[in-house]
Amino acid sequence: MAGSDTASRAAEATARRRSLKPLRRLVPYVARYRGLAFGAGVFLVMAAIATLTLPLAVRRMIDHGFSESDSVFIANYFSMLIVIAAVLALASAGRYFFVITLGERVVADLRRDVFAHVTRLSPAFFDTVQSGEIVSRLSADATQVKSAVGATASVALRNLIMGLGAVGMMVVTSPRLSLIVVAAIPVIVLPLVAFGRSVRRRSRFAQDTLADATAYASEQIGAVRTLQAFTGENAVTKAFAGAIETAFAAARASILARSFLTFFAIFLTFASVVAVLWFGSRDVLSGAMTPGTLGQFLLYSVLAAGALGALSEVWGELSQAAGAAERMSELLAETPAIVAPARPVALLEPARGAVTFDAVSFAYPTRPERSALHGLSFTVEPGETVAIVGASGAGKTTVFSLLLRYYDPDTGRILVDGVDARDADPQALRAHMAIVPQDVTIFAATAAENIAFGRPDASRAEIEAAARAALAHDFISEMAQGYDTEVGERGVTLSGGQRQRVAIARAILRDAPILLLDEATSALDSQSETLVQKALEHLMRDRTTVVIAHRLATVLKADRILVMDDGRIVEEGTHAALVAKGGAYAKLASLQFEAGANAFGDAAE
Repeated sequence: MAGSDTASRAAEATARRRSLKPLRRLVPYVARYRGLAFGAGVFLVMAAIATLTLPLAVRRMIDHGFSESDSVFIANYFSMLIVIAAVLALASAGRYFFVITLGERVVADLRRDVFAHVTRLSPAFFDTVQSGEIVSRLSADATQVKSAVGATASVALRNLIMGLGAVGMMVVTSPRLSLIVVAAIPVIVLPLVAFGRSVRRRSRFAQDTLADATAYASEQIGAVRTLQAFTGENAVTKAFAGAIETAFAAARASILARSFLTFFAIFLTFASVVAVLWFGSRDVLSGAMTPGTLGQFLLYSVLAAGALGALSEVWGELSQAAGAAERMSELLAETPAIVAPARPVALLEPARGAVTFDAVSFAYPTRPERSALHGLSFTVEPGETVAIVGASGAGKTTVFSLLLRYYDPDTGRILVDGVDARDADPQALRAHMAIVPQDVTIFAATAAENIAFGRPDASRAEIEAAARAALAHDFISEMAQGYDTEVGERGVTLSGGQRQRVAIARAILRDAPILLLDEATSALDSQSETLVQKALEHLMRDRTTVVIAHRLATVLKADRILVMDDGRIVEEGTHAALVAKGGAYAKLASLQFEAGANAFGDAAE
């Protein structure tokens, strides 16, 4: 688990967690919907004015209605109170509609923008960040931001307007008594701000620990079959329980800080009201103030105290929301390591498919001390099929990662049709390629949608034609809804060979000039492998094809074979030439083909 990492992140960022400044990053989103914001503001002010008129009516009723025993006067004032109540009810309903709608709209836009930005971040970002943590920011953190932009912000503004209005009316009603209340405000507000910092810091730490727990759960649930196969239920349950307890302890610390903050603010606020009442009662007895005026002042004091007390609670909620907004803003602030140049160089249309690695050296950002490639140079001519073989860790997959421009080389150049990959738009570059990876990705969608993932505008006829070419049509047609059958998360309802054929169909449908095959037939049985190999041979015709092979039987017909070892090309040639040479490839071939022959002989016996 990443508890220590979370603690260090929290400590490093403490200096930035001193206020509600992260909420300012939401202003552009709110500004997009000025109509909703204006409507919310109008109803907020209307509700505050309606509330602030109540003490005036009460004073008039006490000083004039009761003293003159005028029942008509009292009836008129009660009728006016009903009108005020209706206005207050209407303003509250309007405020709720506009504010909650604004909150939902802002968070929907924020989630969309964060997700869109994350999908464009370079793979190097995902080398160090768990996907579950990103999901936590899109869900739990976004929910807290929605609460802030919606209900919490409106409550804060309403109480701020109410508090300022009540204090102003208190000064108008009795300047002398107002001094008592105003003098108490700094005593209340300053600790409020100080404790608010602590609340925000603790809230952010609680959110980080919960995100770590969510990421862990997401990883384990995604691998539940492996989890159960290795009887790891108890171990991962214990680990997740520990993560949840850590998150709970962090949340409890945040709640404790907020509770103390609320107690302190409310106690001091209402203590000042009691002091006002005591001094005011002495003025009434001396005749310096009428009972109605004291009642009016007292009501304004209660309104001001209630507003300030509510602000103490709202401050804590806004502090939590600020932490959530900061976490989401951090994702938006991430800059992709791979970006399109200001003026990208256009690739050839139609593409030829020539690929050149020119003295390329590269080390992964997570392992800068160990180079994956050392001065790698080779060229693949248009329409040529080149196979790359070698032991695990030789650098074969890194070649594909650089060709797709998931990373840029540390030194050297990668050219596609004579254009440096760094000078081209990454999306335009990748549009010229189709890949069939060894670790196939199948989405929780229909079979047709999975095949058409690279070409969502493809017709059903084109999808079926690609499936037939990849020998996937028969098993897809036998499923309950055929091509419209949901295949489950990660294609859980499909066998390994079926997932591989869907991936091959996806590459066939993409119809790209450069084809990248990472052991594309590895999950197929012998009969299917033979048939799919024929389909691939048809697909590879007139296309530049680079094949990563672990089983040498799949590359016998390659135009050239590159043998890699420790990030370098150590041999190059056809299968026959390399076997005759008696070098590293010959040894690999001898081991594999002899092992295969022995296995075949054992099976025959």
